[in-house]
Amino acid sequence: MSTVCRRSPWRGALTARLAAPLVRAPRLAACARPHLAAFHATPRVRDTWLPWDPNKKSNAHVELHELIELWSRDKFYATGAGLTLGLGVVAVLYGPFSFAAAATALPVGLWWYVGLSDIHQSRHTIMRNFPVLGRLRYLLESIRPEIRQYFIETDNEHNPISRAKRTIVYQRAKGARDSLPFGTREDVYATGHEWANHSLYPKVAPLDKARVRFGGPDCKQPYDGSILNISAMSYGAISDNAVLALNKAARMGSFSHNTGEGGVSASHKEHGGDLVWNIGTGYFGCRRPGGGFDAARFRETAATPSIKMIELKLSQGAKPAHGGILPASKVTPAIAEARGVNLGEDCNSPPSHSAFSCPHTMMEFIAKLRELSGGKPIGFKLCVGRPDELLSLAHAMVDTRIYPDFITVDGAEGGTGAAPVEFSNSIGMPLVEGLRLTHNALLGTGVRKHVKLIASGRVFSGMGIVRKIALGADAVNAARAFMFALGCIQSLKCNTNKCPTGVTSQDPELMAGLVVGDKAERVLRYHQKTVHAALEIIGAIGLESPSEIEAKHIFRRVSSTKVLSYEQQYPAIEEGCLLPGRSNNSPALQRWYSTWGLHLQAHKDHNARFTVR
Repeated sequence: MSTVCRRSPWRGALTARLAAPLVRAPRLAACARPHLAAFHATPRVRDTWLPWDPNKKSNAHVELHELIELWSRDKFYATGAGLTLGLGVVAVLYGPFSFAAAATALPVGLWWYVGLSDIHQSRHTIMRNFPVLGRLRYLLESIRPEIRQYFIETDNEHNPISRAKRTIVYQRAKGARDSLPFGTREDVYATGHEWANHSLYPKVAPLDKARVRFGGPDCKQPYDGSILNISAMSYGAISDNAVLALNKAARMGSFSHNTGEGGVSASHKEHGGDLVWNIGTGYFGCRRPGGGFDAARFRETAATPSIKMIELKLSQGAKPAHGGILPASKVTPAIAEARGVNLGEDCNSPPSHSAFSCPHTMMEFIAKLRELSGGKPIGFKLCVGRPDELLSLAHAMVDTRIYPDFITVDGAEGGTGAAPVEFSNSIGMPLVEGLRLTHNALLGTGVRKHVKLIASGRVFSGMGIVRKIALGADAVNAARAFMFALGCIQSLKCNTNKCPTGVTSQDPELMAGLVVGDKAERVLRYHQKTVHAALEIIGAIGLESPSEIEAKHIFRRVSSTKVLSYEQQYPAIEEGCLLPGRSNNSPALQRWYSTWGLHLQAHKDHNARFTVR
């Protein structure tokens, strides 16, 4: 009985009729055929056209991109005529002064206004050829950064700063939980992955070890700074409230705040945080009326109690060897006061300094600044370029016996300064190579013990600090990390005066959204937690102080089967090996020369004059 029921003709036919529309594709039909055989049913495969099949077309189906391609001025006019005709019908049915007629007239009028404007403008070909619809392209292009940031980019995709790194800063600044559940998101077998090998006997690195003394025997006012400080960002490049918040945090956390080359503003001095006065080629804050260095004005500004160190800027990572100009239209009274320029005049920063022209005169200028400042630490900042010129600077220190108290090495990945695309992407040495080259140049000439090194470029975490110290730095500066702590969302509008968080905008309404007290607390929390994380890593390695970190402690995967330490990738040279009278035959030194394209006699040509860029 059950067999008869199962094979009854009417039931098989009904089942086949119900099943056939559901089985569209050959693969599904093949899977269904054995199961339907018991009912004497055969699945039918329909030749169904899929919208995304490029080999078949349907007159009834037009995709969006096809609609745009078929669009033209004639179709714009035809569509406008149809809309106008529809407006006439509505006016006849409901009256020309009715609400319905008015509501219809608005979009029709907008259609004609936008379309005719597109046709008669000459700037955009797309809008001329595809009136109204062509605007979609520019609309989508305008919101592309936001769409990419919120929906498309991965956590570790650099654009320019990855979401993972931004999240670390946000969480620490807000005091939120910054632990990571369920294991690392990093591919530990990917080329480029870096780590530190821990010790079976970890130690505790005390907080007081996170301080660095700047200033040698020639300094009457040495400075004890943090291993993490705020890098150079000029007043005007960032907002008044941003400067106030950063400096207030620096005072509360006992770390330094670099003024940037825009001079020392009233906002820098209001909260009394430790300042590093950055002096660029424009000599803002110590400038003669016609340009150039003014010793009297320098002495007056350097006497400010909150100015702890002075940094001579040779170049920066964002645009090395490139000057700049601030148009007169952007020179506000506050900027004019900070820079020592007149309202209504352009602010010019030439590519090179006028106060010196060669390594020896540069060292003499550093000694002059130290004397004029009353014995405060004097150093210089550069993005490393030609290795032979860097060696000339080191040899000039040996010849004159004048040593800068510190050198800030800015990597080409630095990015707080707006720059031409070619310079930002293709000029200057990245921080890893630049820092290691500078460390070795000072080591080889025997002056490393006199000079502290500060590394600047994409540092966001405790591990970032440890990496830079392993390569030779004594301390680290960060700019964008502190911008994120202030609330920056990486909207990439820094050069438009439309920064939505008020960090880089001079618009009073946008700037008012940045509450100084709240953001100062966030900057302070980020600094404290990141320094603490660095000390924890140092202790895990089995060390007690950042000064004990060496290149041998950090490892990098260079291929799927090969791992090298920093020491193996960037070997150190022997101390004093570049001095006259020392042997140049060591394999390590010859490899070092070969790596940087130098001749074995290059270090002897240190008296050659050149313009420091």
